[in-house]
Parts: sequence; structure tokens; C-alpha cells
Amino acid sequence: MTKTARTHTLLPKPKSVIVELSPTPEKFLEDDLESSQIHSQGCLYPYLEKKKLLGGSIVFYPRVIGQRDPNNPTQWRWGFNWEERVDGLCIGRSIGSIPPGAVPLIRTLQQQGATRENIITFIKKAKTKKYSPKILHVCKNFDNTKLKPVLPDDAPIAVVLFAGGGGIEAGMVQAGIRPVIAVEFDPSKPDLSRAIPSAHFVNAKTHHRNFHEYGCKVIQLTVQEVAQLGFIGFPRCPDYLHASPVCANFSQAHTAKAGKGIETADDLTAAIAVAEAIRQLQPQVFTLENVPRYQNSQSFSIILSALEQEGYSVTYSVVNMADFGLPQARRRLVLVASKGFRVALPTHRKPCGWYEAIAHLIPTMSDSQLLPKQRQAVEQFLTANEPTPLLIQRVGGRNQLKYKPGHLPCNTILRSHFTDHKGCNRSKFADIWLPDGTVKSLSIQGAARLQGFPDWYEFPNETATAGSIIGYSVPPSFATQLFMSAQSIAM
Repeated sequence: MTKTARTHTLLPKPKSVIVELSPTPEKFLEDDLESSQIHSQGCLYPYLEKKKLLGGSIVFYPRVIGQRDPNNPTQWRWGFNWEERVDGLCIGRSIGSIPPGAVPLIRTLQQQGATRENIITFIKKAKTKKYSPKILHVCKNFDNTKLKPVLPDDAPIAVVLFAGGGGIEAGMVQAGIRPVIAVEFDPSKPDLSRAIPSAHFVNAKTHHRNFHEYGCKVIQLTVQEVAQLGFIGFPRCPDYLHASPVCANFSQAHTAKAGKGIETADDLTAAIAVAEAIRQLQPQVFTLENVPRYQNSQSFSIILSALEQEGYSVTYSVVNMADFGLPQARRRLVLVASKGFRVALPTHRKPCGWYEAIAHLIPTMSDSQLLPKQRQAVEQFLTANEPTPLLIQRVGGRNQLKYKPGHLPCNTILRSHFTDHKGCNRSKFADIWLPDGTVKSLSIQGAARLQGFPDWYEFPNETATAGSIIGYSVPPSFATQLFMSAQSIAM
């Protein structure tokens, strides 16, 4: 379906100006507000730390690649000051080096009328929060930049909603786009989403490992919560805004009994938040990915209405990503919307069989043994076909075991393939049978390649966590094609 948008002239983005602020400003930032209560609460203010290097050059901290965004809390130092009356005299007090992740919550406390004492208490707790030794061990000395794309300072920027482990970001980086903010928190999976207790390290160690050098900040809030806060710190008019709303209630497996999507209040409020992001951020290009049944939901209608009201040209379709070179049969709803120009879906590519994609990895995989049903499937296949490599699932097929010959894309990779009914790691989730009788256990690295992840992307060691990232992610190889197509037209 295609909708024609009203014509809009794309204006150049406003340039940010780097300014040096004194740690103790002459004027409270809130002085121009009507409420005197906010003033009495104290002043939250940004500043830059100025240092002179040994070579004589002057640098400002925090360091920022490109232009400094006045609306991005992570690109500034933060302080809080107030006045106290002691023996009839007004004495100024201040707290510096406030974590930028605490800034939105401090602003919310002020807006809600919290006392100055409560705000100061919150700031002190935020400053003393410690990271666990396990987290520090995971993150220290991580250096994977040699294999990663190097982006120019003026690379297009993107905001991602429902980021997960960063599949869409991996595709963006491959297409020369810099993800600057990723929002990720699923209340139903707190151990995955809030694995690291800080706004700077939010969406588990995996996201930080893979995208921190690009300046991507992960916001550990739901998209609904971020919308309620007015998208504080988000860049206005970003080049790209992407959303992959939670799809569990619309998936084929979850709704097989009813035959329809069971839309919940959370789904609707998430869609409303996405619509609000479109209105407030005004991206040049908006993209969305979800399961096919999402297109029949009220949630999708809410997002479509917002795009139409804001004058975007909209194209969406259910595509099989195997038609774009992914070695996996994966049907998904993909939407692309733009303002002032039209962006189409990328052109089809030559199909790729699963064996061609991972043949070089098979010798490194662990040896395995087929289950009785798997052996029966191989014997049944050989009665009517010449020997060829077979990828055979160990789970997921109750009526008949699922397998694919090597020249075909594999079946859709799901999160449930990697975990049992209790959510624990599966030691094995699929096997590869070779004509010489060798049997190998499909590795996470192999599954990641079948999902289109680049080789530089590093997964966590836990099978369940890595499998969740793989199963839920937008295939990065498809995302790269989508954004490169958009880049060629937008430029």
C-alpha cells in the first residue's frame, strides 16, 4: 500500500554551538520559569570540563565526535546547586559530576514538585551507584574496532525504539549511519533488558560492547516512559527513526489458538508512544519492522495515522527476507516512510542457501549425534533425494521434524529454539548432517550468520541470551540494504 504525501521542503538541520559553561552559572537556568517552587528546589545545569593537554591544545570533556548536541544529556557534564540560609546569610552549595543518565529523572522530580532534600538525596544515590565486578570484567579492555566500519563525523544519525540487542543498529552502521540513541526495556524480560544498572550501560553488556564507540546511548526505559518525559535529550529531526514494537502478541506461534492477534493495552500505548516520537522528533525517514499480523492491528493503524497527519509518504509490505539474500525464510512486515521524497524497499537479490552461508564455519562446530526422529528424517529424505547437507532442527516441530537441504534458505529462526520451557539454555538447538555421515551442532556463530549478522558483532556467552538477540533482531543484512536504498535517494 502506498500513500502520497504532501510536498515538504527539507530544511538544513540547525547547527549546535559548543559553549563553555561555568560550573557555577551566574543565572539559574530555571529563572525564566513562572513557578518559584522550581527555583527553590535548586538548579540543574550543564557545563563543560576544560583541560589543557601536554601539547598545549585545549579540549573539552565529555569528548564528542562531531557537533555537540545541546539536547543530549550525555554530551555534557552536569551539576546541581542551591542556596542555603545559615545564620542569616545565603551560602551556595553544589554537587558536580552527576551521571547524565540521572538527568531526565531529576527533571521529572522537579516537575512533580519534589523537595530539594529529596532531589539531593536522589543525586547522591545516583553518584554512588557501583557496578558489579562481573559487569566490569565483561566491559574492560574490550576492543573490537578493527573489524568495524569507521563512520565519518558527519554520518547520518538515527534513533532506535525497541532496540533489543542491536540488530537494526548493526545494519545501520554497515550502511554508514550512526545510531545515537537506542531505547530498550521490556518489562516482561527484566533480566535481559536491565542486565546493567546504569543508563550508560543499559541494554545489557552486548549493546555496549558493539556500539559504544559510535556514541550510541541506550535508554533503560520503556518507549512509553520516554514519550511521557517528552523525549528529553533526543535529537530533533534525526535522519532516521526506527521502531520494532514488541511482536509477541501478534506472532503466529502465540496466536495459533485464536487465529488472531491478541492486542493488549501495552501494545496500544507503545504504538501511541511511537506516533508521538514521529510527531516530536520529525525524522526524515521512519522505518518499522514487525511480524505480518501486525499490519491488521489497531496499533499499526495508530502509527499509520500519525505518519499521514505529519505528511509522510508511506510504503509498506510483507516481505520474505530470503528474497533479499538472507539465507533464511523470514516473512516480516516492513514499512518505510519519508518526508519530501519517496523511499522504496530495496530490490531483490539472488537467493542464498544456508549451506553456502555457513560452510566455512561448519568444521569449527562441535560434533553431535542425531536424535532418533532426526535419523528417521534423514533416512526418509535419502529415499527420494541425492545426499546433500541437511540442517535439522532439534526442537519446534511436533508433527514432523523440520529440516532444509543445503541449497535452500533455513526455516525462520525463533528465540524459542534456544531456550527450553523454563527459559534455560539449550545446549543444542539444531544439527547439520553431512553426506559423509558427519554430524555437527549448529553454533551461535552459525545461527548469527543465518540471521545476517556481521562477523564483528559480538554475542554474549549465554546461549539463551544470544539466541534471544538473534531470534528477535531485524536481520542486519536486510537492514543494511534498506538503509542504503534510503541513503541513495535522500542524498
